[in-house]
Amino acid sequence: MKRLLFLLTVLILAACSSQTNTPATTYAVKDVSSVKEFTMTAKNWEFEPSTITVNQGDAVKLTVKSVDVEHSFALPDYSINVNLQPGVEETIEFVADKKGEFTFKCSVYCGAGHREMKGTLIVK
Repeated sequence: MKRLLFLLTVLILAACSSQTNTPATTYAVKDVSSVKEFTMTAKNWEFEPSTITVNQGDAVKLTVKSVDVEHSFALPDYSINVNLQPGVEETIEFVADKKGEFTFKCSVYCGAGHREMKGTLIVK
């Protein structure tokens, strides 16, 4: 009887302390986003390219460089405003989570054509 009780106790303890390597839970992702990368130039008084088109849900990565004077890249609908020093590349990353057409612009006065220094982000 003692032997049976001992074996039963050993089996119970072994079962309680055994560890299994179960894989992490995987969740299905409805909408797989992709990264859209663009290289932009800011110069008096334009952005090149001046239109960027992405899909809703895309991660957007912009590499922007001013080639002449200080500018900025401002995209108010996404709360983005990055100063651009001449010759310095800036990386701007965001998720295009809203559909529509959004204006980006220079928010640093850069001369006579400053008001025309705009572009469009199109999110489909």
